[in-house]
Amino acid sequence: MKKSFLWQILASFVLAIIVGLLLGDSATYVQPLGDLFLRLIKFIIVPLILATIIVGVTNAGDMKKLGRLGGKTIIFYLATSFLAVSIGLTIATVLSPGTGVDVQLNEENIPSGETQNVVDTLLNIIPTNPIESLATANVLQIIFFAIFLGLGITMVGEKASPVKQFFDGLAEVMYKITAVVMKLVPIGIFGLLAPIVGQYGLDVLMPLMKLILAVLIACLIQVAIVYSLALKTLGKMSPFQFFKGIFPAATVAFTTCSSSGTLPVTMKNTQENLGISKETSSFVLPLGATINMDGTAIYQGIAVMFTAQYFGESLTFAQLIIVALVATLASIGAAGVPGAGMVMLTMTLTAVNLPLEAIALIAGIDRILDMMRTSVNIMGDATASVVIEQSEKKRAA
Repeated sequence: MKKSFLWQILASFVLAIIVGLLLGDSATYVQPLGDLFLRLIKFIIVPLILATIIVGVTNAGDMKKLGRLGGKTIIFYLATSFLAVSIGLTIATVLSPGTGVDVQLNEENIPSGETQNVVDTLLNIIPTNPIESLATANVLQIIFFAIFLGLGITMVGEKASPVKQFFDGLAEVMYKITAVVMKLVPIGIFGLLAPIVGQYGLDVLMPLMKLILAVLIACLIQVAIVYSLALKTLGKMSPFQFFKGIFPAATVAFTTCSSSGTLPVTMKNTQENLGISKETSSFVLPLGATINMDGTAIYQGIAVMFTAQYFGESLTFAQLIIVALVATLASIGAAGVPGAGMVMLTMTLTAVNLPLEAIALIAGIDRILDMMRTSVNIMGDATASVVIEQSEKKRAA
C-alpha cells in the first residue's frame, strides 16, 4: 500500500469531520459523493464474490482440502465471536452504561421483533433460484451457489476446463476493476462521513456517551488483544504490519457500515498488503463477510446489559451464558448490511425476556455504534485469513 494513499484516506477522514461539524445538516450536499462510491461497490460485489469463490474452490483441488479449510475457518469465527460477546458483557458489567440514563423512549424506533429462527436461517442459505440470488445480491446464497459450482467443475475435470478458465478470467477482470474503484476510497469516505457527523451533534451523543464508550473499549480490546494474540501466535505476523495493511478496509467499513460492501477492499488489502493468497482470501473473506460478526457480537452483549440496567433488571449467570450463545449465533445470522445488528438484537433480548423497548433508546446512536462494530467485523475476517493461510502453509511444509 502506497503511503500517499494512506495519507489521502486520513486527510479525507479529518476533512469529513471538519466539514460535518461546520455545516451541520447542510453537509448532506456532499452525500452524492458517498452514494457514488457505494453504487460502484455494489456494482462489483456480486461478480467478484461469484468468481473468486469459484476460483478458490477449484484451486483447492479436492473435497478433503476444502472441508479442512472450511472447518478451520468456521471454528475460528465461532471462537472469536464467543470471545467478543464475553468481552462485551464484561465491559458493560464494569461500566454500567444503562444505569442512570435519563432519556425518553421513542417507540417508533422499535423493530417488529420478527426474526428468523436458526433453522430458517440455515435453510435460507440454499437458493431455490441461483439467478434470483445473483440479481438480489443475496451474498450467503451466492456463496453456497459458487461453492457447489466450483465443486462441480472440479468433479467433472477436463471437460469443465473452459468453464474454469472463464471464471479464472472473470476473477482477474474483477480484480482490475476493483483496483480502479479503490482509487475513489478517499472521496467515498468524505461523502459518507461528513453528513453523518453533521447529523449527529453532541446533543444526541452526550446522554448515551457511556454506551458509546463501552462499545468503543470492548472493540479496542477485541482488536488489540484477541486479534493481536491470534496474529502473533497463530498467524506469525506482526500486529503492526497487519493493522497498517488493513487500515483502508477498516476505514471503508467504518464509513459504509457494511461488511459485504467493504469486501472488495478487504480482499485487495489482504492480498496486496498482507500477502494472503487468492486461494485463501477468496474463500475465507466472503464467508466471513456474512457469518463472522465479532463487532456485532460485542454490540449484542453490551446492548443486553444496557437494557437490563436501564430497566433495573438483573441477569443470572445462566442468562449471561444464554446471551453469549444466542449473540454468537445471532451474529452469524446478521446480514453484512447497515443496521442488521439492531434487528438481530431482538432475538437476543427475547431469549432472556428483556423488553424490546430499549432498542428505541439505542436507535438514536445506532449508526455510531454500527461504524465501530463493522470495522471490528472486517478486521476479524482479515485476521482469520492470516491465521488460516499460516495454518495451510505449515501443513504443506
